[in-house]
Order: sequence, then C-alpha cells, then structure tokens
Amino acid sequence: MRTLSPFRWSTLISGVAVLGLLLAACGPASTPIPLDEPTAAPTAGGAEPTAGSAEPTQAAEPTAAPVAAGGTVKISFVQEPDTLNPIYSAMYFSTITRDFWLRGLFIFDEQLNPVPQLAAEVPTTENGGISADGKTITVKLREGVTWSDGEPVTGDDFVFTYEMIVSEKNTVQTRYPYDTVIDSVTAPDAGTVVIKLTQVFAAWRTSLFLFVLPKHVLQPVFDADGTLDNAEWNRAPTVGVGPFVYEEFESGSHLSFVANPNWFEPPSIERVFIQIVPDDAAQEAAIIAGDVDLGLFLSSDQIERLEAGGAVKVVAVQSGYDEGWFLNLREGLAHPAMLDKNVRLALALATDRFTIVRDLLVEDLNPVNATFWSNNPPYASKTLEPYPYDPEKAMSLLDEAGWTDSDGDGIRDKMIDGKKVDLELRYVTTTRELRKNVQAVVAQQWEAVGIRADLRNVEADQFFAGYADQGPVAIGDFDVAEWSDLPTSFPDPDASEKWRCADIPTDDNPSGQNQGGYCNPEFDKLLEEQSRITDADARIAVYEQIQQMMYDDVAYIGLWLDPDLWSINQRVQGVSIGGVNPFWNVTTWTLK
Repeated sequence: MRTLSPFRWSTLISGVAVLGLLLAACGPASTPIPLDEPTAAPTAGGAEPTAGSAEPTQAAEPTAAPVAAGGTVKISFVQEPDTLNPIYSAMYFSTITRDFWLRGLFIFDEQLNPVPQLAAEVPTTENGGISADGKTITVKLREGVTWSDGEPVTGDDFVFTYEMIVSEKNTVQTRYPYDTVIDSVTAPDAGTVVIKLTQVFAAWRTSLFLFVLPKHVLQPVFDADGTLDNAEWNRAPTVGVGPFVYEEFESGSHLSFVANPNWFEPPSIERVFIQIVPDDAAQEAAIIAGDVDLGLFLSSDQIERLEAGGAVKVVAVQSGYDEGWFLNLREGLAHPAMLDKNVRLALALATDRFTIVRDLLVEDLNPVNATFWSNNPPYASKTLEPYPYDPEKAMSLLDEAGWTDSDGDGIRDKMIDGKKVDLELRYVTTTRELRKNVQAVVAQQWEAVGIRADLRNVEADQFFAGYADQGPVAIGDFDVAEWSDLPTSFPDPDASEKWRCADIPTDDNPSGQNQGGYCNPEFDKLLEEQSRITDADARIAVYEQIQQMMYDDVAYIGLWLDPDLWSINQRVQGVSIGGVNPFWNVTTWTLK
C-alpha cells in the first residue's frame, strides 16, 4: 500500500464517525480548513433545519469595494466544459465554474452549510420563510445585487429560470425536481420569490435555484428562436451574477473570468484562468512545474509525486462521489445477458476490485464502495459490504444462467432466438488514463471466467452528452459504463431522477437521467417516500431499504470511494475547497 504522505485519512473517518454528534447539535460557523486536513463530514439536507442539518448562515453585509484586485490564479481542467448554461449540463467541469460567475440563492461552504448569496437569508419556519405545512417557501432577495451589466437581479429572473427549465421547447439536461415538486414560482415584487411545492420536499435547499438565468438577456432569444438550445450565451455568457465575469472561452485551450467589482464581496484576485490540458499526465507536469495553482480530478497515486517539491499540498474533500459501474438494463439496447440479475452479480464476483484499488490507487483513501451512497454519510448503508471477489461463484452463476462455452473458444455463449450469442459486453468509459488501466485489468479478469470485454473510450464531452446529442450512455450504447457520480442534491441524498422508471431516456423523454434503465416500482415508492421525510433518523432508515433493494437487484457495482483530490500551490492563500461548491470562498483568496 502506498504511503499517504501528509494525509490523515483517519481524520476523515473520524469526521464521519462523529456525525452522530452533529445530528444532535448545530454545525460550527464556517471557517477555512488547513490545507493538509480533509473537510468535515457533511450535514443532512432538509426542508427544515432538522437535527441533521447545520444552522443556516446569515447573509453578510455588503462591503465597500477594496483597492484594485491583483494577480491571476491558474486552474487546470482535464475535461472541457460542454456548455456553460447550467440547464444543459450536469458535467462537473461545467457546474463548478458557476462558483465564479453564476451564483444562486445559496452556496455551500467547506462544512456543507448553506451560505446566502442572492437570498438575504436561508428561509426557515422561524423567520417566516417556510409555511407551517412546509409547502410554501418565500425567499427574500439580497438588496442591491445586479447582473454584471448593471441590471438588477429580481424575482422575475427566478420565474424565468423555472419556465426555461420546464419548457419542452428547451432540450435541457434534466427537469428534475422542478417538474415534479414545484406547483408554481411567482414574484409578488422585485425582491421576493415564492415557491409553492406540490409536496414537502426534503432536498429543496440543495436542489432549487442554485443558479439563475438573466431574463433580460435570454427572454429575447427564446422569443425569437422558440428555444434556448442554440443561444450564444450558452458558451459565451457575457452577463452573469457573481464575484467574477466571463471573459473568454477558447475551445481546447482555456476559459477565463475577471473580477466583478460590483459584487457585494469583491474578490482580491484579478483573474481566474482555467487551462484545459489534454490528459492527467499533462496536468501533473504543469502542477509540478508551478504552471498551475489549483489542480483537480487527481488520483491518489499522484499524491507523493505532486507534493515531493514542497510547493504543493494535496487535500481530500468529501464531495459524495463514488466511482462505479452503471449497468445497462434497457431491453432491446442492452446485451441480453445484462437483463439477468445473476449475470450482473457474476460480473461483480468475477472482478477483483480490491486488488485494483490496492495496485492503482491508495487503498485507505479509495476503499471499494458497496452502494451508490457509500460516500454520502449519514445515509450510507450500515449493513452492506461490497460484493466479494469470488470467480468460482461467478462461473457457477454463469453456468446456471445458461452461458457456457459451447465451441471451446474461451468465451461463453448461449442460443437466443435460434442464434448463438457470445457473452461479449461493451465496457465504456472516458479517456482518463486511470480508467483505461482499470479496463485493461478487468478485461483479463473477465476473460478468466469466459466473458469478453469490448473496451471503448470516449472523450468526456461526448461520453456525458445527453440523449438528444447521442451520448453513448444516454442512448444505451453500452453494457457496463464507468464514471464517478453522486446524488444530484448532495449533501442531501436525493438522486431520484437517476433511478426512477419514469426517468429512462427515450425519444419522448430525452432529458431522462436513468440511463441504465433500472426500473422497480417498489423502489420508486421508496424514492417518493424519502423525498417527503424531513426527520433525519426516519430518512436514514428509508435509505437503508433503498440501498438494500438496489444491492439485491445488482443495479450498480461500486469500484471505490472517490473523494475529490485537489492540489494547491502554496502561493495561493486562503483557499478552502468545498465539497459542493469548491470555489465558494474565492473572494477571500490572495496571492503571495
């Protein structure tokens, strides 16, 4: 096992262990974390501040503009954002840029507490922001906030944003939860937004209006074209609302933002320059050379090399991500073997994920995960263990399922509708070097039990593309797909749109996010039930059932826990990476 360098993984484990204490007490005030410490464990989201949620942070008073900002912070991206318009992308490298230029009602600090941005405060029952029945949320907007072009931000911008998300004229990434839990969004005056819900919705704080669109810029585009799908603003959003303003996006090269002196908390640095690098090796070289101040999407095997020179620290951040296999269960699109639960279990048993982690990563930092929620305490299952490595059992299950090597070529096959079908599965992932290495090992392990792997690698922008853009996962052109994912509403566990029957993408539902096609009506009922529960303990109990059902159905196979790893050059001071909004405190960064 590799040395963990300055990491103290036990600290992160302890943070999870003491979450029980957090469930009985309010979270601490937000403070920057030391660069060599993992972040605290997340608190539970909810429609009300429950025993599992931290005390909402009140909005800071606007400050006077400081002296001229100075310096450029350089950040490396190994994947290019597919678009910057948030209604069209759930890609990580797109969403995190919004911390700079497109803020919403709240942002989440490094302790995963909501910090008001466009909202004046976090609505609660006590301050009158949430009705007694929990179905009406009234948000008072911060006074004096303007778009970067000087136009005021008003309640009408939020109404417009809601209308654009639910409009069928826009081929958006997903309409969830706006299309299922919102009855109406209104603006009784310029400084107020009223959200009426169809039901109590536990995850509202972490999933509604985390961004807002400029009505005065995009309404004319929608009126003229009948859609925002092709708006120039999608890749060149020259008008935004945040501490920085979009400057330039050159495909394959860079993305840059400049300081917005009119933001209520103007930043100290002048520019953020995002360099798009071709691969992990190029990023590592740039970090070591000092050409990059912040690097992300790192793997744990890089830690020692990056920190060797003494100028860089690597931090682990709890962000809810798990690397795993999403399995295709869509009849007519998946290999017929994938529709058999025992074959899916055989895939897990035939793969020595434990040795893969030990050889390619840092085992203590990236242990094999049992479920989709393993990196989402306190909702992670307390009873389930990762599927074991048992190739003998895998072969027995395949035999029982009728997949045998009838022609002696080493690959199992089966007669289906009078035709011999080989057990050859499309294993698709991105071009990331670590994932290619995993594929190579897995192909050998599968071959040992009679399964052939058809290895495919796709550039990230296409791999994560939606149904309308013919993304291979979205259209079902895979059997096993590997990537790192998390609940959409993290730190809230709600990920309903990724697993419900109604969210399988089709021609009639191109925005569906259940790309694997897992469909279990009893599972849907549990997802509906959890969304209405605001009591932390009761919701945790339902998530134990949710994970048990998915585990029994083998709808997902975990590979490893995937906390975010960030490199930070010590010339940048005051950086406090958050698990939801990594750049939440960018206004306080300074340069040596």
